[in-house]
Amino acid sequence: MTTPPALLIAGHGTRDEAGAEAFRDFVRELGRRRPDLPVAGGFIELSPPPLTEAVGELVERGVRRFAAVPLMLVSAGHAKGDIPAALAREKERHPGISYTYGRPLGPHPSLLKVLERRLDEALGGGARTPEDRADVTVLLVGRGSTDPDANAEVHKAARLLWEGRGYAGVETAFVSLAAPDVPTGLDRCVKLGARRIVVLPYFLFTGILPDRVRQQTDGWASAHPDVEVLSAAVIGPEPELIDLVMERYEEAVRGDLRMNCDTCVYRIALPGFEDKVGLPQQPHFHPDDGDHHGHPHGHGHSHSHA
Repeated sequence: MTTPPALLIAGHGTRDEAGAEAFRDFVRELGRRRPDLPVAGGFIELSPPPLTEAVGELVERGVRRFAAVPLMLVSAGHAKGDIPAALAREKERHPGISYTYGRPLGPHPSLLKVLERRLDEALGGGARTPEDRADVTVLLVGRGSTDPDANAEVHKAARLLWEGRGYAGVETAFVSLAAPDVPTGLDRCVKLGARRIVVLPYFLFTGILPDRVRQQTDGWASAHPDVEVLSAAVIGPEPELIDLVMERYEEAVRGDLRMNCDTCVYRIALPGFEDKVGLPQQPHFHPDDGDHHGHPHGHGHSHSHA
């Protein structure tokens, strides 16, 4: 019987220890779910273990083939450039290994189901029907990126969350690198007539950025006492997330990868981003990744620039 490829989980990284531990717990849970499958996980930056350590762990366990899944909601710089470049570097470090690269997680119906549950929890369980939700406006807050395609993916998730669920509207904001920011997004909701708003963080786990979303929400709410503003929780390590990661793993193993390249700035000259077309990708240097030259080497991308 052919041994299935191992599963390598690649995370953003965070300076928040609770968020980093949530990622590590999630990787351990994946391993418990599939005891027949070697599973390891690492970060691109900011948190241990670095991705190179996770690959080294798999190699020490005798793994020669693995499928890498980015534990990320949208395909931004990490998913498009840093992870493929880092994997190419690991292939140089460990001759004889091979890998396939999966796609990011969202937007996906199972994640939308969790987001809907988080909204219902924030509303005290009293907004399960379209009639109950008719006066609820949702502000979905993404991480934010310099990549317009990544930001557009958050808008797509917002639209899919709005479809058929009966909310008054689902608006979009970002906590970093992209406009509108959270206060501006809340202002927009009010201009559209909102009097009851739920701020919904589009994040997998707790961390500095989700905390910032809540702080900015609380600050805005205290300055606008006439508007009811509620904060929902992050997605978290739900069963739906575990199932989705395994779905992305199986896609990668089968080679059934449906990457969206239609609006990728590395392939298409989008207005204001023309200089990125064909740009080689460099991995982030992680001080703990074992590369003692002080700089990264190698480049790659999750799909061809040509």
